[in-house]
Formats: sequence, structure tokens, C-alpha cells
Amino acid sequence: MQVTIQVVINGEPREIPDGLNIAALLAHLGITSERVAIERNRDILPRANWEATLVQPGDSYEIVHFVGGG
Repeated sequence: MQVTIQVVINGEPREIPDGLNIAALLAHLGITSERVAIERNRDILPRANWEATLVQPGDSYEIVHFVGGG
């Protein structure tokens, strides 16, 4: 049995596997990490910290995709 935790992603409650770091969270959600910014608990999370930052129960994330155009 897989242990899950509750988080909020872009305003929606979600249940995800426990033990994910931010890079693994993006992969779990099917989001490519290019052109993405992440806010964790109302603070911008630098890309350099994604591997070392574990997702915690109750965390709130805003994940924003940047779109180019001309």
C-alpha cells in the first residue's frame, strides 16, 4: 500500500505519493520542468532547490507555465 499525502496544487486539493521532491512532483503531475515557475506556500521556490525540497503534507503550490509568442 502506497502512503499518500494531501497538498493543494493551483487551488485544488490533491492526494500525491509521500516522499516526492519537487522535480518528482512535476513528473508525477506530467509537467515538464522547462518554462515552469513554482510557488510553495506563497514563496517562490528557486529551480536550484527543487531536488532538495521534499513535498510536505499541507503544502500549497502554484505552478505556472511560461508561454512564448510573437
